[in-house]
Amino acid sequence: MDVVNRRLIHKYDHETIREVEDLVIKEYPFTILLNGQKLITLLCTPRGLDYLSIGFLLSEGLIQKKEDIISLEIDEEKGIAKIETKKRERISGELTEKRTVTTGACKGTVFYDVMDFFEYQRIDSPLKVHIEDILELVRKFSQASDLFLNTGGVHSTGIAAQKEILLFHEDVGRHNALDKVIGESFMKDMVLKDKMIITSGRISSEMLIKCAKREIPILISRTAPTDLALQLGEKIGMTIIGFARGL
Repeated sequence: MDVVNRRLIHKYDHETIREVEDLVIKEYPFTILLNGQKLITLLCTPRGLDYLSIGFLLSEGLIQKKEDIISLEIDEEKGIAKIETKKRERISGELTEKRTVTTGACKGTVFYDVMDFFEYQRIDSPLKVHIEDILELVRKFSQASDLFLNTGGVHSTGIAAQKEILLFHEDVGRHNALDKVIGESFMKDMVLKDKMIITSGRISSEMLIKCAKREIPILISRTAPTDLALQLGEKIGMTIIGFARGL
């Protein structure tokens, strides 16, 4: 499926206005059905939808291992993912009793009980990385986003080792981009205790919690962290690096 559309726009340049054709990122409603029930509708970029579906379930604690998944079916034409899992009764209870799910700002939003994460187990990781390697990774990361260069309308997220970006996804929503790399790493059985996340978006508490659940020890952004994210990161032993702009 195409992830961009061509539109005629009026462009102001050097004191003149002219009509030109431009590429615009597609915003795609995508509904996840879990065991026959509507879970959420995400507004996303229609690429990596299988990884997005799995990553979202992981981030919300609805699956923990591959054996929890019976089947996954993506219908791109209808914008639907149908997922069947083994733990039907327990998942249904969690959804109805513990979670409020909405859509907005190009992402699905779950209002976590953030205070629980002040008691979350600390991340135990041997990972150490040099500043020069981080700057080089961010430089590579900034050059990897073709969709951003063409449209200016997406966020990017990557999973990196010390000197290499291993997985990379783009999406109109920063949460979606993160869920995509989380989903792909899960499906490929990647160990994340010695990896880093690089994101173009703000490091909020929800972004940090998604990473903490996968035991990722370092979270890097080209932009700012929030105060609550810094508090949580300090409590659980996660390193947060903001305003990393490369060489």
